[in-house]
Amino acid sequence: LLALTAFICIETIMECSPCEGLYFFEFVSCSALVVTGALLLLFSLNLHTRIPQINWNLTDLVNTGLSTFFFFIASVVLAALNHKTGAEIAAVVFGFLAMAVYAVNMFLAVKKWRMSSRQQSSRQTSDYIRARTESREVVHRPEIQRLDA
Repeated sequence: LLALTAFICIETIMECSPCEGLYFFEFVSCSALVVTGALLLLFSLNLHTRIPQINWNLTDLVNTGLSTFFFFIASVVLAALNHKTGAEIAAVVFGFLAMAVYAVNMFLAVKKWRMSSRQQSSRQTSDYIRARTESREVVHRPEIQRLDA
């Protein structure tokens, strides 16, 4: 919602002299909005479970990390190059707020990604140990007679 609000604020600006900062902020806010919206839709409808080949925790981590980084850069650039209009100031404020929310989400995504990595490695280790144990077990079969008797 903050990315959407920042995008709406930047779109209300009618005139700009050096427009590069404004265009970059517009691109970042729109891109973050579209990608995050698509991931939100995938997760909300549980469509991500149909594609198990993709590491969705890592995908979420990369999205939030890149969005945090680019919102920071775009907000700093727009803050340095703005003309002190209300829409530009509001866009900068919402840009920094969106960056902060993405940073918190990135922190949570890192924790979730680490936890899933540990669970996956422990699951692989336990599967390996179980397979080794089962291969060493001797099954008692009465139909096989000892040869030394």
